[in-house]
Amino acid sequence: MTNIEYDENGAITPEHYEQELRRLQTEMVKLQYWVKDQGLRVIILFEGRDAAGKGGTIKQITQRLNPRIVRSVALGVPSDREKRQWYYQRYTSHFPAKGEIVFFNRSWYNRAGVEWVMEFCTEDEYRLFLNECPQFERMLVREGFLLLKYWLSVSAEEQERRFQSWMQDPRTRWRLTNIDREARQRWVQYSKAKDSMMAHTNINEAPWYVVNAEIQEHAHLNTMAHILNLLTYKDLTPELEKLEPRPEQDTNYVRPPMSEQNFVPEVYGKIRD
Repeated sequence: MTNIEYDENGAITPEHYEQELRRLQTEMVKLQYWVKDQGLRVIILFEGRDAAGKGGTIKQITQRLNPRIVRSVALGVPSDREKRQWYYQRYTSHFPAKGEIVFFNRSWYNRAGVEWVMEFCTEDEYRLFLNECPQFERMLVREGFLLLKYWLSVSAEEQERRFQSWMQDPRTRWRLTNIDREARQRWVQYSKAKDSMMAHTNINEAPWYVVNAEIQEHAHLNTMAHILNLLTYKDLTPELEKLEPRPEQDTNYVRPPMSEQNFVPEVYGKIRD
């Protein structure tokens, strides 16, 4: 790692962020090849308060990876049928097969967080989850799954700054949901729920890792570096291959006139055949 530069606020400079992001994303590609070659089943889940940066972190980690090997799962509100299923069932249906990595943007820990705080589940359901979840995760580990759990930690002040930023931009205004609005009023309740969740589910087989997410760029890089440090892998990147010259083309072939094709209007740039 080269010397990293930071600005006057302690944030990594854009140039060095992009430099480190490229380096770590390259290593993630190597990990991807290894997971496929070894037939590993990797589950990486992200939890944290609203606006903690879960989606953005997953996006930066998976940006250069093969979507046929690496998937991101962000489930919505459960359907009526899903509410009648075994609680974990809607999550296990998205689990990786051998040779795959699945990232969960929120997971079964919804029950210990938003469902409990917002009273979407009963007291009995909540207590049952806290007791069963460690056993469920131990079972996954025994079955050979590699389970990594990350909690992105953000302060009330930074969360509020991000909420206000979302509202100022029409492209992100949709991100502030009614649940988010209510969560702003229940900061302490969410803190208590998180502390209880950690106390019950921070097990040796699948410990929680807390990421300081006050500066999003740092959270991206630190999380990626941590994943690469936890999962031992070898570089199976294919060797650089020299492409042979294109074969001679059929010179008798006449393409149809371009006027017969429906081109997108040239609002930007020029169309090249």
